[in-house]
Amino acid sequence: MGIQKRIVKVGDIECGGDQLFLIAGPCVVEGESIMLRAAECLRRLSEKLEIPVIYKSSYEKDNRSAVQNYRGPGLEEGLRILEKVRNEFGFPLISDVHYPLQVKPAAEVLDVLQIPAYLCMQTHLVEEAARTGKVLNLKHGQFLAPENMMKPTQKALETGNDQIILTERGYTFGYNDLIVDPRSFYHLNETGFPVVFDITHSVRRYGIPSADPKGGSREFLPVLSRAGVAAGVDGVFIETHPEPDKALCDASSQVSTDDLEDFLEPLIEFHNLEVKYRQ
Repeated sequence: MGIQKRIVKVGDIECGGDQLFLIAGPCVVEGESIMLRAAECLRRLSEKLEIPVIYKSSYEKDNRSAVQNYRGPGLEEGLRILEKVRNEFGFPLISDVHYPLQVKPAAEVLDVLQIPAYLCMQTHLVEEAARTGKVLNLKHGQFLAPENMMKPTQKALETGNDQIILTERGYTFGYNDLIVDPRSFYHLNETGFPVVFDITHSVRRYGIPSADPKGGSREFLPVLSRAGVAAGVDGVFIETHPEPDKALCDASSQVSTDDLEDFLEPLIEFHNLEVKYRQ
């Protein structure tokens, strides 16, 4: 590809280096016990597979399709639980920020501030997050051509913050479907920033409740994940839960923590082959 990747450090993890990294955790903070169970599984997995982990869970999910859907415990309680995960397991933390007022308190706890895909063009939010100096994970908006992700990236750069990760999660095609176009990985890699593939969100079927088995197409996870890793992403984003069918958000698309090892092993092999090819 010929592009010199920028190394973005998240704790001790070198995002954009030769080692595949994992962003994982339950979609939304559901309670302390679930968060700690997931973290314990991820720690064992990280040690066994030698894959670095950034722990992800949303303290608040403000884009649920109905007001009665669970949105998380909120900023204060959610950050408290996430901080406990870091204190007990040592993982760096990532979570979404939806409003500029959330940025400062979130930055006191989180290592990475994630800008949701549908908010990636919100100038005030991106600038406020970038000014903290924290690593930003800018998710590719479902409505943007991938090469246009340089526009929100430039907003962050103009604040003086170049600690940026870009995440692909598919874009809208027709009604309720997300399509992952492999050309997107090429365009995002061309920016020189580390690129992550958000695998589990890409199989959600919008308009169908996430608890409905038809609300996600898990059968496509293996083929999509291998295509993305072979295309040269630096990290994978996999929402995982000890009991996915009982999850309070994205129940139909999260991967069971029990299945995560078998899911990741071929991805690590593909990544290592891709790195060798590049060299």
